[in-house]
Amino acid sequence: MPESSFPMPAPAPLAYVVGIDIGIESCMMCGLTMEKRQVIKPSPFANKAEGFISLFERLERLGTAPDQILVGLEATSRYGENLYYALLTRGYRVCLLHPAQMHAFAHQRGLRAKTDQVDATTIARALLSGEARFGYVPTEQVATYRELVRLQQQLSDDVVRYKNEIHALLVVLFPEFTQVFADPTRPTALAFLKRYPSAQAVAQAEVGILSQVLHELSPKHYGRQTAERLLDVAKKSISSGVAISARSTSLRILCDQLEHTQANLNQLQQEIETLLDQDPKAKGVLLIPEFGVMTVAVLRAELGDLDRFARMDQVVAYVGLDRASSSRVANGLGRPNSPNGEAAVCAASCIWQPYEASGWPIPPLAPIITVSLIVA
Repeated sequence: MPESSFPMPAPAPLAYVVGIDIGIESCMMCGLTMEKRQVIKPSPFANKAEGFISLFERLERLGTAPDQILVGLEATSRYGENLYYALLTRGYRVCLLHPAQMHAFAHQRGLRAKTDQVDATTIARALLSGEARFGYVPTEQVATYRELVRLQQQLSDDVVRYKNEIHALLVVLFPEFTQVFADPTRPTALAFLKRYPSAQAVAQAEVGILSQVLHELSPKHYGRQTAERLLDVAKKSISSGVAISARSTSLRILCDQLEHTQANLNQLQQEIETLLDQDPKAKGVLLIPEFGVMTVAVLRAELGDLDRFARMDQVVAYVGLDRASSSRVANGLGRPNSPNGEAAVCAASCIWQPYEASGWPIPPLAPIITVSLIVA
């Protein structure tokens, strides 16, 4: 959820607390007075414009100013983002709660049932208890890092999967292909396989045509000699020829998917590099020889504003790798696991340790990660 430019609400007398359990299509609300009297029974509303109108009408009927109503939302990735900002825009005080914080609160009070109504009520009770902590809402810049970095990781995984599937298909379609092209997932090899996806297809082609195709794909590297080698191994291939039509179609599609995914990865890489160039908090870390562009981007994406942390164990707890640090998660420092969480902790540790070992003076309450490295 993107970090808001809205300031943290100043302490003010509260009249009501409202717990909202977020769902993809619908949400559940429950409102309590400061004396724990229920004023809004658990009620559903749609997670869209019409539902928001219904929610605001219910809140307005309480007859108090928006800044005297504290609304608690459990962090649910993107599903609650629109509601979060809609509430802030209308002046309500909003507390974003970590799911582990709510789980710990319910467990301590024996609230084991898992229903939307119970969840909404539990959130409201947590707000009244004084134990709820405002969760971290990333800045616009950090949210941008997260979108780009997480998609980059997803597409990188897709690339690995496509490559593995291409290799697996070639085992039965044209096992000798790697005698000519050591890496069948390189651009020229991919383009060739889209035209000739099997040993049988190559064996039926004329050497002159194959030579012309290869010359068009990579004129400086391939020509008639490569075409003759391909034709020779294709005619001697041990390919079974089973399901050749279907497998050839699969190979063409996978080659096409791999090409498009790699092109999209290149575009993401450029956007991430542009973002880092414009980020003064990243410039110092980029000077560390061991850190590449993506490592720094993962740090910014998964840890956010690093001056929130004073010690390495807080970083570990926030990322969610230390299950024993549930108290840190429950006090708002933690967050759900992310695909790049371990990488972020490893990178942070690499920055942290040299400072610990150096004996350099560290300002109190300033995290080692940020000292003269990230803070501009």
